[in-house]
Order: sequence, then C-alpha cells, then structure tokens
Amino acid sequence: MSIKDQVIAIIAEQAMLEPEDVTLQSTPEDLGIDSLGLVESIFAIEEAFDITVPFNANQPEESDFDISSVATIVAGIERLKAEQAA
Repeated sequence: MSIKDQVIAIIAEQAMLEPEDVTLQSTPEDLGIDSLGLVESIFAIEEAFDITVPFNANQPEESDFDISSVATIVAGIERLKAEQAA
C-alpha cells in the first residue's frame, strides 16, 4: 500500500468516511475533522509510518508540516520518510 493510500485510509477512518470519499484535495474541514480529530489523525499517522510529525496543534501555522490538505499531509510524510532513510 502506498503512503498516499495509507494516509487516505487513516484520515477516512478518523472522519468516519469511506476511503473513496477522501481525495488529495480534501481539507480536514471538508471532511468534518475538528482539531481533536486532526491530532488523533497525526498520532495514527506517526504510529503507522514510525515517524515523528513536527506538528504543534496550538500553533499549526508555525509548523513546517502542512496539514491544509490530504495532498500536503502525504507530501510531508514522504519527506519525513526520505529524511529517515537518509
């Protein structure tokens, strides 16, 4: 399963949606994910990929991990995995 597919599955589960209802353009708001749900999604992603997401829930705008859409979350995870492998 690709990183993209895993992220979509995790986010869909958190949003109580089917994976096919989650697109790369979806934002957490589009999917009805509130701030608590977003934090839970980040924890689930960290666990699934064995990474640490540099995310400050209190000041997300100060993070270099962009959570504005599913695509940016996937890109951030791919970057973290690449750094981990280096």
